[in-house]
Amino acid sequence: MRHQSRSNRGRGLSEEAKVSASEAASQKVPTYSWYALGVLVVVYMLNFIDRQILSILANDIKADLGVSDDYLGFLYGTAFAVFYALFGIPLGKLADSWKRIRLMAIGLALWSTMTALSGFAKNAATLTIARVGVGVGEATASPSAYSLISDWFPARLRATALAIYSSGLYIGGGISLLIGALVVENWNATYPGGGPLGLVGWQAAFLAVGIPGLLLAIWVLSLREPVRGAIDGMPTPEDPAPWSGFFDELLQVIPPFTLIGAAKRGTMALLYNIAGAVFFAVLGWVLSQNFPATSSIVSGYSDQWLFLGVGYYAVFSWAMGLRARDLPTFHLTWGSPAFLTVILGYGTVAFMAYAASYWGAPYAERTMGVDKSDLGWFLGAPSAVAGFLGVILGGRMADYLLERRPDGRVWVILFGLVGTVPPTIVAYTTDNVVIFYIASFFTQMVSASALGAAAATSQALVLPRMRGLATATFFLSTTLIGLGIGPFLAGYVSATNGDDLSIGMLATLVAAPFGLVMLIAALKLVPASAASVVERAKAAGEVIDK
Repeated sequence: MRHQSRSNRGRGLSEEAKVSASEAASQKVPTYSWYALGVLVVVYMLNFIDRQILSILANDIKADLGVSDDYLGFLYGTAFAVFYALFGIPLGKLADSWKRIRLMAIGLALWSTMTALSGFAKNAATLTIARVGVGVGEATASPSAYSLISDWFPARLRATALAIYSSGLYIGGGISLLIGALVVENWNATYPGGGPLGLVGWQAAFLAVGIPGLLLAIWVLSLREPVRGAIDGMPTPEDPAPWSGFFDELLQVIPPFTLIGAAKRGTMALLYNIAGAVFFAVLGWVLSQNFPATSSIVSGYSDQWLFLGVGYYAVFSWAMGLRARDLPTFHLTWGSPAFLTVILGYGTVAFMAYAASYWGAPYAERTMGVDKSDLGWFLGAPSAVAGFLGVILGGRMADYLLERRPDGRVWVILFGLVGTVPPTIVAYTTDNVVIFYIASFFTQMVSASALGAAAATSQALVLPRMRGLATATFFLSTTLIGLGIGPFLAGYVSATNGDDLSIGMLATLVAAPFGLVMLIAALKLVPASAASVVERAKAAGEVIDK
């Protein structure tokens, strides 16, 4: 089957939209593009405020609900990550075919609502369900944003623009500690026995950060949708049936509908799918027996391995379906060693970074007796600055090095991996709170420097029509590897070693050697792959008429 690029299938596109790639590359970026990018940064800030506030609330939730560190790692990581990753795939497809502005606004309203509902949780099960809802809603954000940014900014500035967008991650994550601390301490001081509706401080904090998102969604709807691919000289008309692709992807990735999707491809595809389901079910059971966690909704399985087993099976189903339905996209993502080494290499950076960003506040509060408000000011606020500096400087360095060597961006990712290890060791072995703050600052800054380079590299290895799905695939690595396992591993090791978060955090450094191997390979693979995107797409069946 041959797949025709939608870049030249439509009619009625304006002459302005048909500007050549070379002309677009030399044009000055409109002021509106920078304004729109600023709005997306605010959205991403709230995204991570809603996600990261769980860190400053962790010890309070542990005390009130009677849960352990492994559950807290599961709640922050896996319960969110699996559904964030899985729904990111069909939503990434929808971002490639529907109105991205509208999609982001709907998702923002959903995750804000679920964050607010977390404030009414009275037990671990309810909190888990709300966390799943946050993951589904937030899955709309980055596929839409990455695609929009690629249509607002020329290739020469995309790493910088993506880095600026990504700064919202660190600003939001950092100030979430301050916001959470202020809300909890003031609420508990005002209502020591519980306030209206019996809510305590950590519940009020969820409400305080969830409700503003509903207003922000209205602002997002005011943005203008750019012409897809026009800035690259490959304008793409609107898809006449955008939702059909979305529902097709649901059949490929959401169990048990995956069996229907596989059956539609034939008997052998169904058998392969069933075999994959059995493999991941057995793997999840084995892991549950050898690394049991405290929470379990299915007898014989810990929630951690049940959720991850479902997640990895779903990704397997989707990748096989993508190969059958869109061979060019499959070859430029799953079939590309360069693409895989980049996303897996960055996944190990995320593995350590997510664990550090989540467990830093509970660790200092427990082991050093630091007050929540102090953590907000001296850990959270500097963390926001560190992440902002790291992602901006890393993005600029990635663009600078790319102009001088084709593997330039990969070197920035490699620095983000190797440079994170020393300050992490210092932070979780010192008993001096000032040294802990300083080391945590550098851990955040160095790990953040890799994100813009990794994101821009993943976008450079695919065609414009594939960017949404490429972004979703990129986030599979950061979520199912980084977020899905890193925080849980730290919590599990802590829970099995007398609640020793120092040992738990040091255990996450096991990911570094694996990432090093991947990124060294990427140094060799990425330049050739980036230079041959169109040729490899054509070889896989893509038709590009110019």
